[in-house]
Amino acid sequence: MSGFHHHDHKHENSSSLTDIETRVKALESVLVSKGLVEREAINAIIEHFENKVGPHIGARVIARAWVSPDFKRLLLADATKTINDDADFPEVGQHLIAIENTDEIHNVVVCTLCSCYPWDILGLPPVWYKSAPYRSRIVRNPRAVLKEFGLDLSDDNKIRIWDSTAETRYLVIPRRPIGTESYSEGELANLVTRDSMIGTSEIPSARGVDSNG
Repeated sequence: MSGFHHHDHKHENSSSLTDIETRVKALESVLVSKGLVEREAINAIIEHFENKVGPHIGARVIARAWVSPDFKRLLLADATKTINDDADFPEVGQHLIAIENTDEIHNVVVCTLCSCYPWDILGLPPVWYKSAPYRSRIVRNPRAVLKEFGLDLSDDNKIRIWDSTAETRYLVIPRRPIGTESYSEGELANLVTRDSMIGTSEIPSARGVDSNG
């Protein structure tokens, strides 16, 4: 998809991070020195976004669903209640619906009207998710768009598009990668990407395992 930067990158260029951190610290110092914001408030915001929201939360939910059939059953029945009832996870917003990828069905999430998105478990929406080309084309020609994301589904896979709204958000449960039977829940969570929970990517099989059997 020309002009779209759609891949999850867990490791940013160290020099760019240093530059960003320098700018953030400079801005923080100015705001604090002018009395426009308290440092404790900034620390609270940082702590919230580092620990209580973001794709790492969704990844942990997915890993739990992979290792616990009971948890997955409850998640598919009522995602919001199931997550909020579990003390291991921060509270999420209402009207979250979990949808599961299978060998026959691949699910993809979009918001055709704006960019509604479960930010509390996926973090800030990627730029491409909010773009008009993605929002229109994924509905009209999903197979071609997913191929541009590097996901080439066979004709046997049925694609279902889920349109988020202000009242309803979706979380895709991707297929568990082949070759991860011995992985711990934490190791599985490390494999899950934001894009796989939107449906624009799949998680590769464990290294050295042929996904075709």
